[in-house]
Amino acid sequence: MSDRKTLWGWYFFDWASQPYNTLLLTFIFGPYMKTLMGDGSAAQAVWGYGIGAAGVIIALASPFLGAIADRSGAKRRFLWLFSAMYVLGAAGLWWAIPGDYSLIFVLASFAIGLIGMEFATTFTNAYLPELGPRSCLGRISGSGWAFGYVGGLIALILMLTLFQANPATGRTMIGIAPLLGLDVATRADTRIVGPLTALWYAVFMIPFFLWVKDRPKPDALPIRAAMAQGWPALRATLVSLPARPSLAAWLVSSMLYRDALNGVYVFGGLYAAGVLGWSITQIGIFGLLSIIAGAVFAWAGGRADDGFGSKTVITVCLLALIAAVIGIITITPTSVFGMAVTEGSSAPDIAFFVLGCVIGGAGGALQSASRVMMVHQSPPDRITEYFGIYALSGKATAFLAPLSIGLVTSATDSQSWGITPVLVLFVAGLLLLGWVRSPQSCAPRM
Repeated sequence: MSDRKTLWGWYFFDWASQPYNTLLLTFIFGPYMKTLMGDGSAAQAVWGYGIGAAGVIIALASPFLGAIADRSGAKRRFLWLFSAMYVLGAAGLWWAIPGDYSLIFVLASFAIGLIGMEFATTFTNAYLPELGPRSCLGRISGSGWAFGYVGGLIALILMLTLFQANPATGRTMIGIAPLLGLDVATRADTRIVGPLTALWYAVFMIPFFLWVKDRPKPDALPIRAAMAQGWPALRATLVSLPARPSLAAWLVSSMLYRDALNGVYVFGGLYAAGVLGWSITQIGIFGLLSIIAGAVFAWAGGRADDGFGSKTVITVCLLALIAAVIGIITITPTSVFGMAVTEGSSAPDIAFFVLGCVIGGAGGALQSASRVMMVHQSPPDRITEYFGIYALSGKATAFLAPLSIGLVTSATDSQSWGITPVLVLFVAGLLLLGWVRSPQSCAPRM
């Protein structure tokens, strides 16, 4: 097992980076787009287009950068660059001022931060096989993912209790005025989420950079030489995929279901705001519950991964997510699971909270098990390149869920119908998983 400092340094990347997903993508800034633009369907469509465009860049560059990193042994140097992108992009969201903003600037800032976060994730995932024996990778991955969820949870609590106010009262969830004298009228109390996310990452990445080091690579190449060799090596790997049906099926399966999961995360809060009329505070509570579920099930799923295998964990999680999405589509202010309820009933809200916990729990365990599965499918000496291909598979169609949600929402003018593409992606990913071979158990069952 790796020394404890190295292990905890690696865990701290998940802690530091998680608020981009928690605060910006899902629970605070994503739903805020409805306020910024004044229309839920228009915000959902534009948000889909912007995130889809960022996904194209991530897909094209990740495997190439991974191939360069494997040959140069310079993962940390790349991580400094990606961290700067994360911080600058997140901080730029401060200028999303209602009635006085540039949509292009807001979307570009968000995309720069998102690209930095995704590239950094590719490179930090590549450290996973160095942290312990394969029989323990499930619990290492699950513990890291759970630790990241806890970080996201604390960041969300701070945001809801100290900064973000209910526009009707001007008070935060605990009844105080926003700290720093933030003006509710200009939504500074919500826009602060960008700088807060940037500061959180900058502070909590310090343990990673102090304690996680690149292993010496005797045959390391200079960056320029690594760049010259990176593309031919990557091309040879991609050409060989048809001869490796298990790996190819895994990459396509994970490509589809991760795209669907990201679609649920990105549009979940926006969906609740538009369909159920939830306030930012209600969405925040929803976020707290789903994050707690994600942390618990990521931790438990990591142990199940070591006992029953990554494929089993992934299969169970996909079935749970399919059921949850079907349930969400049937929820309206006047019906739950297709059954009518009286107007003003709390049943739709309660059902959405419960399904949010299912999605949070299954999503946490699914993502933890997926990166362990990628280790099982990769040659040890080219792990960053293969995680780059994993990022490529996750982003090659990263535009598919956001853009299809945007297109279906625009065509039907309905957020309920607009979310249906993620259901198709989950089902397709589950079916393709049948062709994937993986160890069913990496350690004795406890």
